[in-house]
Amino acid sequence: MRARKRPRYSLHKPSGQARVIIKGKHHYLGAFDSRESHELYEKLISDWVLADGDQILFDLTVNELCVLFIAHAVDHYCRKDGTPTGTTKNVKEALRYVVKLFGRTQIKDFGPRKLKVVRDAMIDDGRVRSNINRLIHWIRRTFRWGVENEYVSVGVYTALQAVAALQPGRSKVKESEPVAAVAMDVVTQTVPHLTSVVAAMVRLQLLTGARPGEITKMRPCDVENLNKDVWVYRPSSHKTEHRGKRRVIHLGPEAQKILKPFLGRNTEAYCFTPAEALQESFDRRSSACPRTKKKQSALKHIGQTYNKDTFNRAICRACEVAFEMPNELRRISASLPMEEKTRRQDLAKAWRAENCWSAGQLRHTRATDIREKYGIEAAQLVLGHSDLKITEIYAERNDERVADIMREVG
Repeated sequence: MRARKRPRYSLHKPSGQARVIIKGKHHYLGAFDSRESHELYEKLISDWVLADGDQILFDLTVNELCVLFIAHAVDHYCRKDGTPTGTTKNVKEALRYVVKLFGRTQIKDFGPRKLKVVRDAMIDDGRVRSNINRLIHWIRRTFRWGVENEYVSVGVYTALQAVAALQPGRSKVKESEPVAAVAMDVVTQTVPHLTSVVAAMVRLQLLTGARPGEITKMRPCDVENLNKDVWVYRPSSHKTEHRGKRRVIHLGPEAQKILKPFLGRNTEAYCFTPAEALQESFDRRSSACPRTKKKQSALKHIGQTYNKDTFNRAICRACEVAFEMPNELRRISASLPMEEKTRRQDLAKAWRAENCWSAGQLRHTRATDIREKYGIEAAQLVLGHSDLKITEIYAERNDERVADIMREVG
């Protein structure tokens, strides 16, 4: 099938407007060479490409390739229930840089130098090295998909592979801070300021070492062997299921005590719901407070389950109370001058980075504890890792214990 040319952006002299002809139909875009006319032109071309996406088109622009790949990602990177995974968000985040800098560039003209310009823009935005490498991966993945579907020539994709990933210590780019385990005394101080629903999630995750998403998606029908000493929880969906791997989480006596009150509901319903937590928050306040009554309407629009972000947000709010975040940072008025507002937002961000912890850190805490007591192989089994190197990231080595051993043998 022969490649078709991109419909041309042109001037309609009698009217002075920009014009494009698509399938014989004339589209007038407004004042010639105006920003609005170019934006409308790109939208019409994108719609045309999506409508006729089965054509062989080597003369597409980068904009059009990105539109096609995002449409593919939305359909492809989703869970069994149809909800999108975080991959689609990562794809859009990566391609946003490409579209901004080289959206109107033809694919055949997008080479390694332009990709490095995109990478430099990410560095200028203050992104860390690992995040930049991941976003560049998704840009290359977009062009690889373009080769697969005959939108991109093999030579263009091969050239982009020549751009090496940023290496630690060999560039000025920032390094990310490793996710550390959260101390038990910090968790103990935070839990009293959580609702009973979120507190149960925190305790359950701390005991099992499960991922935050595996806790938030727990349902009674996913828990088996209720008459035995150890229960088995098989998540309906998990991080590595698309690779054909299974995930089994074992629940001991302490975990069973926490979970049992949440099992007496519809077997298909989620154990931990934001509506119950929000209702509990309302009940804590005075029923005579008009503001509380007004907020009751929020229960009608709240989601059926937590996700990783809402789970972490609930923990963060409890940390703000537990560790006494200053009120001027916790509640920043929108009426403040922009300079003062920005200053307080920066201070609030720094305070939260120092005093707040996330649900993901609980997995590191459990992994470190199991490694210390039973060895790293046991931690690997509990966390469900196929590679021991991944477990080493989660389970921190106890350097004090190593030092004690070397005092005796070294």
